[in-house]
Amino acid sequence: MVRGKALARCGLVLLSLWLCIQSVPISVDKTKGKPQEEELGPPQSAETGLHYDRYLREVIEYLEKDPHFKEKLKNANMDDIKQGKLSKELDFVHHNFRTKLDELKREEMNRLRMLIKVKNGIQEGNDRTVDHHALLKQFEHLNHGNPDTFEVEDLDRLIKSATKDLENFDKDRHDEFKRYEMMKEHERRERLKNMNEDDRKKEEQHYEEMKKKHADHPKVNHPGSEDQLKEVWQETDGLDPEYFDPKTFFKMHDSNGDGFFDETELEALFTKELEKVYNPANEEDDMVEMEEERLRMREHVMNEVDTNKDRLVSLSEFMAATKKEEFFEKDEWETLDQNPLYTEEELKEYEQHLANAENDINKRSTELQKQREELERKQEELNAQRLGLQKAVEEMERLKTQNTKDEVKSEVEPVPVVPGNNLPLPPGHQQQDVPVPGHS
Repeated sequence: MVRGKALARCGLVLLSLWLCIQSVPISVDKTKGKPQEEELGPPQSAETGLHYDRYLREVIEYLEKDPHFKEKLKNANMDDIKQGKLSKELDFVHHNFRTKLDELKREEMNRLRMLIKVKNGIQEGNDRTVDHHALLKQFEHLNHGNPDTFEVEDLDRLIKSATKDLENFDKDRHDEFKRYEMMKEHERRERLKNMNEDDRKKEEQHYEEMKKKHADHPKVNHPGSEDQLKEVWQETDGLDPEYFDPKTFFKMHDSNGDGFFDETELEALFTKELEKVYNPANEEDDMVEMEEERLRMREHVMNEVDTNKDRLVSLSEFMAATKKEEFFEKDEWETLDQNPLYTEEELKEYEQHLANAENDINKRSTELQKQREELERKQEELNAQRLGLQKAVEEMERLKTQNTKDEVKSEVEPVPVVPGNNLPLPPGHQQQDVPVPGHS
C-alpha cells in the first residue's frame, strides 16, 4: 500500500513536473546569460518504488530547473512523452544542467556496477548460475554504452522504462495478492490434514460460517457512480444528497488543490464502501483483501474516467464522466469473494511450486548440515593438535628446566674439609698426617 501511494503521487514519470509548473507564462530569453546554479538536495517528489527511483527523481528535478524544457513539458501531452518527442528537447537544455545530469548518470552507473557485483557474488557463493541477461536489465533505464554523459537516448530510455515499470506496478500487486490468497488456502488445507475427523468437521463448519458472515453486508455501490459519490457527500461531508454538485464535490476532495484527483485521492473516496465489507475487529475480514478491493475500485474508475491515461483525473474528465451512462449505474459492485482469483489447477501448480522450493531448501539444509559436521570434525582435529602441541611444549619446558638444574649441579664440585676445622684447604695443598700423642 505504501508503494502504491507513492506510485500514485509520482504519476507517470515526468507527470510530477506538471504539478510543479506555475500557471504564469514562462518567457525564455537566451540573452540573459546562464541560469543560476542550484544545489540539488534530496529528491522532494514521492517515491515510486522503482529500483532507480532516486536517479529518476533527481533527473526530473534538474530538468525542471531549465526554463526551456519546462515550457516544452507544459505544452506536451502524454503521447509526446511516451513517444520520445520530449527527449529531443534535451539538446536545448543549458550546459550547466547538462553537466549536472552527466554527474547523476556517472553516479548511477557506479551504483549499478556495485549492485551487479554484489549479485554476482551472492549467486556464485550459492553455486547458482549467474543470469547475466537479467542483471543487464538493471541498465535498461540508461544508455550504458556511453557511461560518461547524459544524452537524448538516456532521457528517452528513462521515460520509457519508468512508463513501462509504473504501468506494470498494479499488475505486480495483483499477482502478489493472488499468491497470498493461494498460500492462505494451502495452509488451511494443510491444517485440516493434521486434524482428526471430528476436529476437521468443526473447522470446515467454522470456515463456511465465516464466509457467510463476511458476505453478509450492505449493498456496495459501484465505485465512481452517482450513488457512491452521493454517499460520500452525505456520510463524510455531511451535506444533503439532494444538493449534490459534482464540481463542488471534486474541489472538496482535491486535497492538495492541484486540479487533479491522483490515485491516492481517488482511493480515499472508497473508504465508506470498503467499511461496509471489512472491519479489522472481525475474524472473517482480511485487511489485505480490503486493500486489494481498494485497488480494484481505483482501477475501475480510472478505466472509465481517465481518458488520456495519465493516471490522473482532471476536473474536465471528472465532469465528463458524470454525464455518462455508467455514472448512473445502480447494480451492486461485485466484491472479491464473488470473483474467484484462481482455479483449482492454479492452486495445485502453486502447491507443487512450494513443494519444489521446500525440497530445494531441505537439500540445501542437508548440504549445510554436512558442511557443518565436517567443519566441526576439523575443529576437533585442530583442538586435538593444539592440545598435543601444548603438551609437547610443556614437556620441552620441563626437560629444559631439568637439564638446567643438572648442569648447575654438575658444575659445583665437592670441597674437602679438615675435621674440626671448617675452613677449606687451599688448592693443591695435601693434608699431612699429624702425630697423635700416645701413639707410636
